[in-house]
Amino acid sequence: MITDQELTLEQFLNLPQDDVTYEFFNGKVTPKMFPKRFHSRLTVALCLILEQWRKNQGEVGIEWSVILEKDGKSWAPVPDLLYISNQRLPLNRFEDEACPFPPELVIEIISSGQTFGELTEKATSYLKAGVDRVWLVDPKAQTITIFSFNYLPETKRKDDSLNDDLFPDLDITVGEVFQKAGW
Repeated sequence: MITDQELTLEQFLNLPQDDVTYEFFNGKVTPKMFPKRFHSRLTVALCLILEQWRKNQGEVGIEWSVILEKDGKSWAPVPDLLYISNQRLPLNRFEDEACPFPPELVIEIISSGQTFGELTEKATSYLKAGVDRVWLVDPKAQTITIFSFNYLPETKRKDDSLNDDLFPDLDITVGEVFQKAGW
């Protein structure tokens, strides 16, 4: 359901659902890349890792759209995964809606047809919109590059830990993530 007609965010959110996932920016609707096997396996592995880690401290979402602003305009990206704490998403708020607050963590996995540069630009946009961390997962290089607002991006490899002050009890290495995904 691609439309050339410019839409408002409300119109976008009320579009009928179909088999394609779309993102929204600047009145335009664009389809998301179709994930393939390795992308899917990494999504599942990361979701299970985060679900085990979170211990009812927040919510993990797979392809849960989030309402943000980019360049002063409404933006509704659909990250591969996100984590939002109960402090940002109150427990009593249980609506079937796009995530209304910037999450602490967004994870994007590079799909075939996407480049590291394109997703680096998207990671920067997430940070400017209030997301605390963005993990950019590169299945070919088996790396995870961590973007944070106050620091330069840091690429983590096999034995590097993903633990940081935002996720103090997350005790896993990049190699373990890829191992859990079947590499």
